[in-house]
Amino acid sequence: MSANPSFDILGELLPIKGVSLGVAEAGIRQSNHKDLLLIALDENIRIEVVFTQNKFCAAPVIISKEHIIKRNKGGSPVASKIDFIRALIINTGSANAGTGEKGIKDTRLVCAELARLLKCDVSQILPFSTGVIMEPLPVEKIIQSLPIVVANLSPDNWYSAAETILTTDIVPKAVSKKILLGDSVITITGIAKGSGMIRPNMATMLSYLATDAAISQALLRKMINNVVDNSFNRITVDGDTSTNDSFVLIATGRADNQEILDDTSIEYIELQNAITEVAVHLAKGIVKDGEGATKFITIRVEGGKDMDECTRVAYAIAHSPLVKTAFFASDPNLGRIIAAIGNAEIQDLNVYDLQFYLDDLLVFENGRVSENYSEKDGSNVMNKPEITIRVLFKRGESSTTVWTCDLSYDYIKINSDYRS
Repeated sequence: MSANPSFDILGELLPIKGVSLGVAEAGIRQSNHKDLLLIALDENIRIEVVFTQNKFCAAPVIISKEHIIKRNKGGSPVASKIDFIRALIINTGSANAGTGEKGIKDTRLVCAELARLLKCDVSQILPFSTGVIMEPLPVEKIIQSLPIVVANLSPDNWYSAAETILTTDIVPKAVSKKILLGDSVITITGIAKGSGMIRPNMATMLSYLATDAAISQALLRKMINNVVDNSFNRITVDGDTSTNDSFVLIATGRADNQEILDDTSIEYIELQNAITEVAVHLAKGIVKDGEGATKFITIRVEGGKDMDECTRVAYAIAHSPLVKTAFFASDPNLGRIIAAIGNAEIQDLNVYDLQFYLDDLLVFENGRVSENYSEKDGSNVMNKPEITIRVLFKRGESSTTVWTCDLSYDYIKINSDYRS
């Protein structure tokens, strides 16, 4: 990695039958910049969404939850035409969070006008926002631009959509994948944005992933939770959970596979694995594009009593400013990692039973630095653009992986200049 990381788009971005995308330059925060995205869905398309756990969740999160509850009618299966979501409207430049009742009212106005243009019920619109917190939504600019995003809807607009949702990101994050389920070809395409304020407590800042596979609503709901737990809930840049985090999983059912109804079937498992692979690719892209990041760091914790303690250790390392700045400097001051592990509040931890590695280099064992470790070897590993920290306990069979990045001078510069 470098200060200007690349994010490879794996081949052509493939359209998903039943999904169209339109973009516009609404001038929300700056001119000549795409900042408004519409994702329009044909009738009878299933979606599931997970949202931020931040208690100051943004107005669009509040309204989206309201609309989803109305669609689900208290949790019953989707049953009628009005129960299906028809559009997602996403703006950058303003998070519309911490904006009180006015933010709620403004979001409702945008949804109402879009519903009028699309000739659907207002509860079939899900709004999303990202940008500066505690600044009012420029609702007039957005409403004036809605006819533009409707007019340029196209199934081939995925890359333009990925560009539109960026804020401090350097590069768009987008990927497509095809798999074979039985005799049916299934397509998956996803986009994401995120660079700073990343410690998703459910998902990422914003991500939209669609497949043409046919799957029941109940299994789609189960699948999204598994996908999130193994991708976006395993990344951190700075330990901050955004007020706007949202991840949307869309299943259009337009492929010719038989509808998946059994979560033990090979079709369900293969589809879940493929969607998780796409989500992991996007999640890693967010870390690689972390504000000012120069190193991509994988933290692997093995041999824990349970997943909870493994996760706490991994995040204790990932969130330590001292660890992150040492990696930026390629400085093998690795006692910082030991300190972070010790701060993870693991009960009855025997420090003589743990080891940790940098890549394949054994650094620590038997309560002290390894006899074969040298600082020169440690420095050689830390100079690499991608590094793995591996912590081994002897407490059980659980393990987990978290992805993070270093903390550089540019992180401070980007965030100190964020509103200028």
